[in-house]
Amino acid sequence: MNNHKLRSDEVDELFDAVLSLKNREECYAFFEDLATIQEVNALAQRLQIAKRLYHDDGTYQNISSELGVSVSTIGRVKNSLTYGAGGYQTVLDRMKPPGK
Repeated sequence: MNNHKLRSDEVDELFDAVLSLKNREECYAFFEDLATIQEVNALAQRLQIAKRLYHDDGTYQNISSELGVSVSTIGRVKNSLTYGAGGYQTVLDRMKPPGK
């Protein structure tokens, strides 16, 4: 299920820009220009939380202490995993090492 509140021509253009990037170095350059270091790190941290939750790898308390995030942030990511549009699942399935 896609969130129609998120959809706009501007967001489409942002996503097209991301999809045009060819490698990790281009991603670093684009995201450094686009967002603050804190914003990029917050997104990366949410992905790490989702990864841990998706693979049933730890309790909220363990994830909180290991990643330095609040339990409420973990809860929000868990809600997205459970009730969201499936974006985390798509990415995490594609990131699995071959053979797993």
